[in-house]
Amino acid sequence: MKPLITLLTLAALTLGGAVWADNGVDLQQSPEVTATQQGTIHQPKEQSRKPLNYVNQPPVIPHSVDGYQVTKNVNRCLQCHGTQSYLTTGAPRVSPTHFTDRDGLVSSTVSPRRYFCLQCHVPQTDAKPVVENTFRPAEGFGQ
Repeated sequence: MKPLITLLTLAALTLGGAVWADNGVDLQQSPEVTATQQGTIHQPKEQSRKPLNYVNQPPVIPHSVDGYQVTKNVNRCLQCHGTQSYLTTGAPRVSPTHFTDRDGLVSSTVSPRRYFCLQCHVPQTDAKPVVENTFRPAEGFGQ
């Protein structure tokens, strides 16, 4: 009975994968991989850096990331912000916190849990809020 269930499961997964692939879905074109902007939000190439609003806030990105690729093999952000290049590019260096893994061990490379920059750091835009925002910066921040 167990081999039959295994065979049926494998067949269902294969068929499901074939149907999904037939729909022409190209994950390489997703915004998470290509970092392309969706919609009509205006995003200048360079802006002044915004102040932080609270302790440990990930800074927002003051430039366009249109076309930047951040995948498990490529991280366009580190070409300017990495420890090997920030002095020559003038970009802020990656925070030391990005080199600590989940076990608290410090490495000489960016930790996998901090490698995908666009999970925490977002580009600045002049987009209108979708919903009312009543957030106020912590005292002494956001100025």
